[in-house]
Amino acid sequence: MSKATTSALEFRVVARCSTTKARAANMVLPHGPVNTPVFMPVGTQASLKGVLPEQLEKLGCQIMLNNTYHLGLKPGQKVLDAVGGAHRFQTWTRNILTDSGGFQMVSLLKLATITEEGVKFLSPDDGSPMLLTPEHSMSLQNSIGSDIMMQLDDVVHTLTGPERMEEAMYRSIRWLDRCIKAHKKPETQNLFCIIQGGLDKRLREICCREMIKRDTPGIAVGGLSGGEEKTAFCEVVNTCSDLLPQNKPRYLMGVGYAEDLVVCVALGMDMFDCVYPTRTARFGNAITRYGNMNLRNHKYKFDEQPLEKDCQCPCCLPKEKNGWGISRAFFHSTVSKETAAAHLMTIHNVHYQLNLMREMRQAIIDDTFPAFVKRFFNDKYEGDKTKYPSWAVGALRTVNVDLLE
Repeated sequence: MSKATTSALEFRVVARCSTTKARAANMVLPHGPVNTPVFMPVGTQASLKGVLPEQLEKLGCQIMLNNTYHLGLKPGQKVLDAVGGAHRFQTWTRNILTDSGGFQMVSLLKLATITEEGVKFLSPDDGSPMLLTPEHSMSLQNSIGSDIMMQLDDVVHTLTGPERMEEAMYRSIRWLDRCIKAHKKPETQNLFCIIQGGLDKRLREICCREMIKRDTPGIAVGGLSGGEEKTAFCEVVNTCSDLLPQNKPRYLMGVGYAEDLVVCVALGMDMFDCVYPTRTARFGNAITRYGNMNLRNHKYKFDEQPLEKDCQCPCCLPKEKNGWGISRAFFHSTVSKETAAAHLMTIHNVHYQLNLMREMRQAIIDDTFPAFVKRFFNDKYEGDKTKYPSWAVGALRTVNVDLLE
C-alpha cells in the first residue's frame, strides 16, 4: 500500500448545518481559495465552450475542470510541457481539476478493454493501439499542472454484474497505489482517490476504508452519474459520506442537476461537476429558479422579459444596472441558430449553478439550510408538492428534512 504524505491543499470546515449533513468549508489550493459547496464548470479542451476566461472569472468561478484524455490528444503532452501547463495554455489564473482520462476511454471508444496494466484502446486519430496506465495518467496530469488530479480508476456502469463490479473496485484500489508512486509533483498538485463499488453498499464500504488508508488530500465518489435509479444513488452517497473523514473535501463526480446538487449537499458532499449547464444552453434551455425554460417554445416569441426575474447575471440584468438586458424574445429567435445565443445562455446557466452553491453555502453558515431546501423545491415546482420527486423527498427525510410538511 502506498500512502500520500504531501498535500498542496488546506481544508477547513467553517460551518455545519444543525439538521442535515451539509457543511461549508474554505479550501485553499495552489491557484487560490475555493469556497465549498462548489460547482465546477467543465472546460473539456481547456476552454468552457463559448465563454472567455475573464467572463468565467467575473461569474465567480474559483475552479474549473479540464479533460485529461482530450488534452493528451490535443494539444498533446509535448505542447503542454513546452508552454508550462494548462493554466498558461488557456490563460486561466484560478484552479483546475482534471479527470484521469479513463472515463473517456470507456465511454467514447467502443474498442477499449481494461486489463490490470491499464486501459487498452485504439487511437481515434489513426487506429493504432494505445494504452493508458495509472503511470501515464499521472504523467499527463503532471504536465497539465492541475491543482487537483484524479487517480485512474476502473470505471464500470452501475448495472454491471457483481463479479465485474467487485473486480473494478479492488483494481481501482491497486491503481491508486500505482498513481501515488507515479505522482511527481505532490507539493503543487493534489491527487484525489475515487470510491467505486456501484450500488453495492458492501463494496462501497470496503472501498471507503481502503482509500482512507491511502490518505490522499481529497476523496471522490465516482460511478454515480450513469442514469442509475435515484433512490439507490442517494443511498450510496449517504453511505459514503458517513464513512469519509470530516477533514477532507468530498467530491461527487459528474453530478450537476440542480435538485441533485441541493440533495447531495444535504447528504454531506462538497464538490460537484457536470457538463449539463453548458450543454443544455447550446440546445436553447435556460436553467432558472422556477424550472427550466425551452426558449425554442413559440410562447416566448414576443416575451420581452429577462430569462429569470431577479437574476444577477449580465444577461438578465437591465442595462441601467450594467447588464445586457437580453430578452426571452431574442433568445427565441436565435437559440440553436446563432453562436451568440449559445454564448449568452451558457453565461446565464453557469451563473445559475455557481450562485446556487453560494446561496447554499450562506444558508449553511446562517444555519437556515433546511428552510433553503424547502424554498428551493417550492420555487422549482411552483408550490405543487405532488410534483416533488419521490427520491428527493425520501433522501432528505434521512437527514431530517421533510419536504411534505
